[in-house]
Amino acid sequence: MPHTLFDTLVIAAPMAGGTSTPSFVRAVHGSGGLGFLAAGYKSVDAMQAEIRTLRATGARFGMNVFVPDPTQLHPSPAQVTQLEEYRSRLSADAARYGTELPPLRLDDDDAWQGKIDVLLADPVELVSFTFGLPGRDVVRALQQAGSAVLATVTTKEEAAAAAEQGVDALVVQHSSAGAHSGAFQPGRAPQGGADGGLPGTTAELVALVRSAVDLPLVAAGGVMDRAGLEAVLAAGAEAAQLGTALLRSDESGARQLHKDALASPHFTQTRLTSAFTGRTARALVNEFVRDHPDAPAIYPAVHHLTAPLRAAAAAAGDPERLNLWAGTGWQQAQAGPVADILAGLLARD
Repeated sequence: MPHTLFDTLVIAAPMAGGTSTPSFVRAVHGSGGLGFLAAGYKSVDAMQAEIRTLRATGARFGMNVFVPDPTQLHPSPAQVTQLEEYRSRLSADAARYGTELPPLRLDDDDAWQGKIDVLLADPVELVSFTFGLPGRDVVRALQQAGSAVLATVTTKEEAAAAAEQGVDALVVQHSSAGAHSGAFQPGRAPQGGADGGLPGTTAELVALVRSAVDLPLVAAGGVMDRAGLEAVLAAGAEAAQLGTALLRSDESGARQLHKDALASPHFTQTRLTSAFTGRTARALVNEFVRDHPDAPAIYPAVHHLTAPLRAAAAAAGDPERLNLWAGTGWQQAQAGPVADILAGLLARD
């Protein structure tokens, strides 16, 4: 039986950058799942507008918020030098599209306090955090306002730290997941398997975290079908969070270029990279990933540097310079309505 906090076994990951739109989240709800909006990269007003739009439909939903890292917002002189060198290396990519690279931006905390203030004044049912922990005071205030709080963790140690802050549940993210790692330290995403002796599968990571904390767990990373769902449930998860499995759906707000790349035989592997944003993220290996293996792990400064390049690549229909986020199971991603994809996952024998 699904845990009462979620009332479903399948949660749609909050995919920032335009993928998790209100219509996508509504479709997930209507198909028996639970979706999360993504506050990342949005203004406070835009976040509020999406909440109002989705709330008007009657759908259940949560909101995900990026936790800013103060050390990244105040880079050292050595880090600034790294960023300037990376900016110089990107000049060839910019010239390809006739695009200007922006000056360094080092002060973007993603409107953190404004978003927390809105979520306290106008609470949503579930609030999840990625890239770190919000602090005990924020957790407590959100809970007092009526929200359940989830933290994204990638190790047993992060899970213990989150539990100490009093969160209601954990999203346990394995390195097989597509897009950004939720690891608390930028550039230090767990590699999994033979790389460092970490759990090789999402189910193994769930079991490890389950041994350390007594909280509801949501498994994230590589769950693409019913067998994958059953594996993480058997390991101790209450639900699975899916991103890549839903990227190609009709209702997904992902660019068509991205959806097509997931189905293209041209792309044959994924890799963890910091080239696009300065935070470790798993993407299809394209020319940009191969060209910039040593990009500085300084987020969100790198994100702002490459944003015009990514926009220009998208406008030119060029997948070789676009951040093609994808988990390791990307080849199983299906096109079609969200309802059809979730039906296969939620069907019982």
